[in-house]
Amino acid sequence: MNLWRWILLLVVVAALAAFGWHWVAVDPGYVLVRLHGWRVQTTVVAAVIILLLAWAALVTAWRLLRWPFGALSRRHRRLSRKRLAEGLIALMEGRHGDAERDLNRASRLDALRGVSLLASAEASSRRGEHGRALEILAEASQAAPQAARVLRARVLRRDGKSAEALALLAPDADKGALPPGGWRELALSALAAGDTRRALSALEPLQKSGALGARSYTMLEAKVLAAAIDAAPDGAALNTLWSQLPKTQRRATAAIDAYARRAAGFGLVLPAMDELESALRREWSPELVEAYGVLAGGDLDARLRRAEGWLAQHPNDPALLLAVGRICVRSRLWGKARQFLERSLALQPGAGAWEALGDAWQGQGDAAQAQRCYRNALAMARGDIVSPAASAVPGVIDTNAIALEERDEHGVPRLRG
Repeated sequence: MNLWRWILLLVVVAALAAFGWHWVAVDPGYVLVRLHGWRVQTTVVAAVIILLLAWAALVTAWRLLRWPFGALSRRHRRLSRKRLAEGLIALMEGRHGDAERDLNRASRLDALRGVSLLASAEASSRRGEHGRALEILAEASQAAPQAARVLRARVLRRDGKSAEALALLAPDADKGALPPGGWRELALSALAAGDTRRALSALEPLQKSGALGARSYTMLEAKVLAAAIDAAPDGAALNTLWSQLPKTQRRATAAIDAYARRAAGFGLVLPAMDELESALRREWSPELVEAYGVLAGGDLDARLRRAEGWLAQHPNDPALLLAVGRICVRSRLWGKARQFLERSLALQPGAGAWEALGDAWQGQGDAAQAQRCYRNALAMARGDIVSPAASAVPGVIDTNAIALEERDEHGVPRLRG
């Protein structure tokens, strides 16, 4: 298709050239120039050609005159780009002094001024020279005002001035004019300043922007939700906050965990248990199972029956075994508690399981075993070596993992490789 277009274009150009030549050949025109006794006469076509040649000569002469200056300018641009590249590499490698030096030199080129000064300010901030970083950002704000504002808030937050960072970003946040990095800084600064309302308001625009990956956003959301829930002054405020959260946020594991623990602290044990049980019915979560076993109060017998029922589907879950063991300890079922806790330790040792096992031995009146378990809990929390478990009753429980039989849709057992 393109070949035919080119052929058609060449035919049209040839036709126009032929027509134009015929038109000029009939009457080429006449041009007379008279100046101080000089007389120049020629045709219009020749005059046009002479003017074009004169214009080309002038342009060529001008470029030749400018060439030395252009060479210097090109060298300046080339060196500035090289320094920018070297400065960014030094910044990524942690050579912040070299990075700041190269980036400041690169900022002498107007086209690179904004990005060079921003990167230079970041290098200064990473060196701990926050005052120097703020001075550089004052210059960078002329070339990239919004980026400089976001980076200034980050520098202030790193310097422990979260309230100033929050005040810097708040006007744009109220207008919804913050870039994704600004919303993230707003959330982190608000958390550091204790303003959980501001931090919560930053989650929705940050999620819509998609600037953070799923993992990073989930971690930030969990931190903000947990802080907001922990900041609730009483049960009524907690329930109001919980009801106002979007459904997706109320289903976040960290939010449910924080709500259940906070609600139980206010004596709202039943709502806490309802949220935990509903979440565990939707999706199994060792974190929520652990919270289920930690919370005090409520109907311990009913909680124990429900937790033991979960063991049928999750017999090898150390968090569930720990939760059942803790409920047994509070129910004063010392021997039963030891069985579950020893199995939990066999599957996954943890300071919490050692502490709960110490409570079980203490309840049975064995102070020596209880002290050994408490020492192990402290040692594990410190990362030290612990002494092996020693049950007073051999063969209480098999600590090997239980294999569940799985069947397909036809009822035939699946073979495990």
